[in-house]
Amino acid sequence: MNRTKGDEEEYWNSSKFKAFTFDDEDDELSQLKESKRAVNSLRDFVDDDDDDLERVSWSGEPVGSRTRPGSFQSLSDALSDTPAKSYAPELGRPKGEYRDYSNEWSPSDTVRRLRKGKVCSLERFRSLQDKLQLLEEAVSMHDGNVITAVLIFLKRTLSKEILFRELEVRQIALRHFIHFLKEIGDQKLLLDLFRFLDRTEELALSHYREHLNIQDPEKRKEFLKTCIGLPFSAEDSAHIQDHYTLLERQIIIEANDRHLESAGQTEIFRKHPRKASILNMPLVTTLFYSCFYHYMEAEGTFSSPINLKKTFKIPDKQYVLTALAARAKLRAWHDVDALFTTKNWLGYTKKRAPIGFHRVVEILHKNSAPVQILQEYVNLVEDVDTKLNLATKFKCHDVVIDTCRDLKDRQQLLAYRSKVDKGSAEEEKIDTILSSSQIRWKN
Repeated sequence: MNRTKGDEEEYWNSSKFKAFTFDDEDDELSQLKESKRAVNSLRDFVDDDDDDLERVSWSGEPVGSRTRPGSFQSLSDALSDTPAKSYAPELGRPKGEYRDYSNEWSPSDTVRRLRKGKVCSLERFRSLQDKLQLLEEAVSMHDGNVITAVLIFLKRTLSKEILFRELEVRQIALRHFIHFLKEIGDQKLLLDLFRFLDRTEELALSHYREHLNIQDPEKRKEFLKTCIGLPFSAEDSAHIQDHYTLLERQIIIEANDRHLESAGQTEIFRKHPRKASILNMPLVTTLFYSCFYHYMEAEGTFSSPINLKKTFKIPDKQYVLTALAARAKLRAWHDVDALFTTKNWLGYTKKRAPIGFHRVVEILHKNSAPVQILQEYVNLVEDVDTKLNLATKFKCHDVVIDTCRDLKDRQQLLAYRSKVDKGSAEEEKIDTILSSSQIRWKN
């Protein structure tokens, strides 16, 4: 996609872009790995020398249209090609300040003024030596915005080959330039830069990132297929393969479920119509969808939750957490019970929760589970203080009463008596326990 110099200036006038700092790292690889963690837990510029574009301030207003107290000059203002003669010094301004609009500033002075957000033109720096000195002065100031402002000027006024050659030996400026190209989405120039630098893995990552611009699912899938053989690391190659496999499967599930929903013969789709397509969703969202609409399907089907778990090696904790959220939302309490029931080789059953029963209780309450079900799972919380806090919070009276009795804590039981309804079964139960002569109270 072709854009103008004005697009680059808009980059600085828009608050949605983040300025580069010296603490930033090249985050493309980390973003890709973060995508994988979601799986396991589950967007060309052509330089335009049009110098007649209207300059805008940081707020987006044309410079000179009006002034506002406390406003600051933007970097795009400072980089304007507008001749200095269009600016007249204000009446009463000290003569020493007249040079603010002259062409006499050295690279060092110019960079300092840019850092303060003052108006100055870079067009006077015409030789390669002057331009490189300007860049070096910017780097020495350790100001990311100024460095990037100078880089925008060099990008527009130097040939690609010369720019790349000079940046190769200036690693700080190179990092800023790469970050800038990623932010503005100039994939073509970024790919050219990585080829020049022979940075094959970053070249592959940039190529992979182009899939974000492909809206058609089938075309996106085919594009991802072309990424599989690119020179990624072994770990990242697995991520790309998973991305391709996931989209391939989503396309199949989407087509099948759209047909079932339109036919109107499947109960789950009649009671709970789909709110969105599953296409291009993260794996964790796909798993939730599968647990919601296809929970009881055989493992051999692509939409089976167990099939997804095994194919993408989803950890037990993530699987249980997602399945619990889906089945609790449907109020399928039998499925919830089965999710935590295990059987040993002797046939004995036991409740087990890899995510901890305290999280189970929170999710069940969030989905309005009946108090009887809440009490069952609160009772399974091992830590006594956590159990009492949850039971009190969710009004699981029997759990609080029984736990205080087992702890032989008379004072806490008396205090809880004031929280239950007068004449209720809970009050009667507390009174019975308090009057029992068989309990040796600690207090």
